Amino acid sequence: MKRQGHVIKGIEEGSIADEMGIEPGDRLLLVNGHEIEDIFDYQYYVEDEELLLLVEKPNGEQWELEIEKDADDSLGINFGDGLMDEYHSCRNHCIFCFIDQMPPGMRDTLYFKDDDSRLSFIQGNYVTLTNMSDYDVRRIVKYHLEPINISFQTTNPQLRCKMLHNRFAGEALKKVDILYQGGIEMNGQIVLCKGINDREELERSIRDLTRYLPLLKSVSVVPVGLSRFRDGLYPLEPFTKEDAKRVLSAIHRWQEKIYAEHGTHFIHAGDEWYLLAEEEVPEEGRYDGYLQLENGVGMLRLLFREFEEGYGVLKGDDRKGTVSIATGKLAYPYICRMAGRIQEKYPGLDVRVYWIRNDFFGESITVSGLITGQDIVAQLKGKELGARLLIPCNMLKMDEDVFLDDYTVKDVSDALQVPVDIVKSSGQDLIDAILGQSHTGME
Repeated sequence: MKRQGHVIKGIEEGSIADEMGIEPGDRLLLVNGHEIEDIFDYQYYVEDEELLLLVEKPNGEQWELEIEKDADDSLGINFGDGLMDEYHSCRNHCIFCFIDQMPPGMRDTLYFKDDDSRLSFIQGNYVTLTNMSDYDVRRIVKYHLEPINISFQTTNPQLRCKMLHNRFAGEALKKVDILYQGGIEMNGQIVLCKGINDREELERSIRDLTRYLPLLKSVSVVPVGLSRFRDGLYPLEPFTKEDAKRVLSAIHRWQEKIYAEHGTHFIHAGDEWYLLAEEEVPEEGRYDGYLQLENGVGMLRLLFREFEEGYGVLKGDDRKGTVSIATGKLAYPYICRMAGRIQEKYPGLDVRVYWIRNDFFGESITVSGLITGQDIVAQLKGKELGARLLIPCNMLKMDEDVFLDDYTVKDVSDALQVPVDIVKSSGQDLIDAILGQSHTGME
């Protein structure tokens, strides 16, 4: 039987909890008589200005603590785990799941399939709703948690069951109606699979999803990622240039119609479609404030806009040297363009951009976030890299200098005999890194 309450991992010095004598190792049992299921219960109930906490000490002694505070005052309690609960794993067996396309022998965390609605609010994850009970949906409405990010894939219930390989996947779409009626803002995603949910099915999905405007703020359409590790999996085909042009034509047509009626573009194409179609990404105004950046929608346009802003104030000088940049196929033409612009003002600088082919997962994977350390080493060995090699931060595990294949930044630096600098995500960061004005070298 699960023990009641949650163990407190840390207390902020000088906080309300510190003043009340609460210590790490204590267990929070109740807040105003309510048991706390997870972080959302906790955050909801501690907003009250008058609190009665029931706390259990390690020796079993229980304290009742009365607290008066302002509604937005934090108690200063840290539970260690962001959810205060175990993560809910995915119940689907999606025909397009990228985790199923991972090779064996990688670290365990890369094989965990989450479909936890709470991570949608904490980390921006997209969820299918199949893992949510009616109680979960009611709690989101009660606490007014928003926005929730939903992986729709299709609004055809039977097709959704097939794509998610879950007989409840079609029924789960009804939860969207409850969220809509509860006034919850949403964002959506459609992972497009050739011959499955494209063409007429995509038209149907877009048409159906417009019913949830304005609470459904945006929907992205991204192409399925197909690695070379697909033996025994559902047969899926890569999209061609002609396919991409057709998808973009449909999305642009819907954007014009929806913008005329609602003042928002609503449906957005992932940057990969433009690369595949060999078309320029749209101007900034078409992205409605970049609501889907984490989904690869508008990242290239935003990067270039930030770069141009920083570039406009550069004076240029006669500095000399060589610096290199490693990137994926998707961003390569844009990085080349920006490197060329830098060299216009700094003609003594030689900025070399290298497109890293994804041999590890397969050439059809074009994003830099799935580039491995071993591919960088294999393809840049013997190349003229100059004083420093720049890599984007999204190639690495969050807050760690580790690639997907467990190569470290130091491994790459040692193998190539060049310092490696990690570049943050903005265009200004890229300028600073190229000019050596703000960088962290890994010798």
